[in-house]
Amino acid sequence: MYSDDDLQSAVSSGALSAEAADALRAHVATRHAMPLGDEEHFRLITGFNDIFVTIAVAMILVAMAGIGQVFTPNLDGPPPFSGLLIAGASWTMAEFFTRKRRMALPSIVLLLAFVGGVMESLLGFMVLAFDGQDPNERLAAGLVAGSALLTAGAAWLHWRRFMVPITVAAGAAAVAATVIALILAAIGPENLEPESTLMPLVFAAGIAIFAFAMRWDMSDRTRTTRRSDVAFWLHLLAAPMIAHPLFYWLGITRGDTVGVGGVVGVLLVYVALGLVALAIDRRALLVSALAYVLAALTWLFDRFGAVELNIALTALVIGSALLTLSAFWTPIRRSVVAMLPGNLQARLPVTGVALASA
Repeated sequence: MYSDDDLQSAVSSGALSAEAADALRAHVATRHAMPLGDEEHFRLITGFNDIFVTIAVAMILVAMAGIGQVFTPNLDGPPPFSGLLIAGASWTMAEFFTRKRRMALPSIVLLLAFVGGVMESLLGFMVLAFDGQDPNERLAAGLVAGSALLTAGAAWLHWRRFMVPITVAAGAAAVAATVIALILAAIGPENLEPESTLMPLVFAAGIAIFAFAMRWDMSDRTRTTRRSDVAFWLHLLAAPMIAHPLFYWLGITRGDTVGVGGVVGVLLVYVALGLVALAIDRRALLVSALAYVLAALTWLFDRFGAVELNIALTALVIGSALLTLSAFWTPIRRSVVAMLPGNLQARLPVTGVALASA
């Protein structure tokens, strides 16, 4: 099985002409009755060996965590030496499985372990430095911000070395955590109110990451390079950061009584997110908001007497809608994009018509 990244590499090395690669992509799109861009491919598993290696990698990382914990057995916080050993082992294994073998799933696991290990070690050394004394909340938030910023720098170094697409999303998450922690340090964590402070910050960070993802998407409108994979992971990160605050403000996640008006609001927001998803040709927003819609519709069916069937009816309605959307994604998306201004259409991922005529 060959990915678009493999085809692009073959073109770059001269093993395959650009015309032949385009013809192959067009042939596959015709067989699938959907443009390759609309399929939203990304590399995760290239074979069962990926799973085999990932299991072995996980065992080694667990061993590193256990060994590192021996050095600080009584520390009330993240064990710093465990983080160091995990980060070091992850980088070392990435030199072979990522840089040489280009294995997808092990590369993702190793990147996440490296970034998590760096953050764990920094936070652990911070706790160790205070020797059991709790710093004031503003200082603690500032130190967390510094740790997140250093973690973002580590993610950048990993990207420069290994070019794993998910690395950019990991770095963006660390930068977002840095900014949010700095703002909380400035206003004082003791003044934190989720509805008026934290949720707007998370929502703003999600919008910023979404815009960053669109920048990567617009640089590869036909989705034939690694930039499309980078955008995929960024959209996957941004989607819950956008969806959760929206539905929190509608009362879905706070345990409040939803009400018919709340359900209507949830459905309208989901339709709006669906239109955005169709326009940008990404499904992450729809998936991230799905749980909130299920909760709202379950309440609605229960409210109108379908107590025993509320879950089944909810699953039937949402499942049918999503299957229909998936089956007719390309023509529906073509209609949505056609209603947008021409200059915006020229920056979005190409539609089936544009791809066929390219």
